[in-house]
Amino acid sequence: MVVAGIAVLVAVLSTIVAVKSDNLHTSRALADPAPALPAAPDAVPGSMTQLWQAPSAATPEPIGQADTVTTANGGEVAGRDPRTGQIRWHYTRENLQLCTVDTAWGRINAVYHKSMGCSEVTQLDPATGRITAQRNGDAELGTRLVSDGTHVTTTGKHLLDTWRDDLVKSMEYGKVPFLQNPNKQPRTGCTYGTVAAAAEKIGVIERCPGDPRDRLTVYRATAEHEDEPQVVFSTVLPGSRARVIAMSGDLTAVLLPDQKQLVTFAGDGTEKTAYPMDLPAGDLAGDPAGGTEQISRTASAVYWFTGTKTVALSRDTLAPRWILESALGPGGIFANQLVIPIRDGLAVLDETTGATLRTVGVDRHGYSGPVRLTALGPILLEQRGPTVAALR
Repeated sequence: MVVAGIAVLVAVLSTIVAVKSDNLHTSRALADPAPALPAAPDAVPGSMTQLWQAPSAATPEPIGQADTVTTANGGEVAGRDPRTGQIRWHYTRENLQLCTVDTAWGRINAVYHKSMGCSEVTQLDPATGRITAQRNGDAELGTRLVSDGTHVTTTGKHLLDTWRDDLVKSMEYGKVPFLQNPNKQPRTGCTYGTVAAAAEKIGVIERCPGDPRDRLTVYRATAEHEDEPQVVFSTVLPGSRARVIAMSGDLTAVLLPDQKQLVTFAGDGTEKTAYPMDLPAGDLAGDPAGGTEQISRTASAVYWFTGTKTVALSRDTLAPRWILESALGPGGIFANQLVIPIRDGLAVLDETTGATLRTVGVDRHGYSGPVRLTALGPILLEQRGPTVAALR
């Protein structure tokens, strides 16, 4: 009777585990690598037509790589044919919602909302949908992923987590859960604003008790112990409402709205150069969503969308080159030319001078908000709020 009772108990517990199992609520379909896309045209076409659109609320910008467009909505991450939008592969968590999805190391990193935060991460091959790594983490709700090319950092108000390409954690900064080594974080009780990364370093705006104004801290993405940050420098800024805009090498560009300046800091924390930067009040209302600025990079420049303008910064010095008024996003390279989204279309610009060479009309079907761009061969992808659209 005892043995029979144990058998019944084991069966009941097995049923409960199975019902609650993540695998039970996960569906997936793999695909062979996509056929190669044609090359991009030599120049931006004189007209462009929308091929398809799909919901993708979890991607801050469109993802196009391995001749595949990746969309992410609800609990589904899907690899689509760039020309038709047809789903080729998918990874779907039926019981979890996506927090954010981005790309690094040539792979897709899908962060899911589980328990109290964005704690479950699945890494996928964009060509086939195959799982390449998984981890549980401690990212906060509303997190975004910031990459320096070698590591990825999750943003948050109280904690920043950094991973290497196999999703193994390399650094924790801030309010560390399950603290094992107390008194190793440089400051406590701080909240974080904007975050940027470059050259295996992370820059963050801190707002800490006892500091008269905002603080800029740059620390390394790795250390001997993951909860003992190696701070490169930390300095109290001459103003509040500061934002880290971008990093390049040892340089960090910070916007100081009260001073109406964009200031670059050297690798030792000293102020290098200050440039005038007067932006509309609406562009400066609070920190940007997810604690990251909208930027894109080319071989020679960093393009920063302020909310109403696109500012071109030198990639090497982060010095402002020119400003495009009335833009909708940071833009990028398509068909060997710089394109920036504007109302009702695209502006094709000279990268060096910012002069508008011509404009191309695009019917966005009533959408007038911010637009992020990604080029994939002859296809131009637009992220329009919660929707991705493909143009050709």
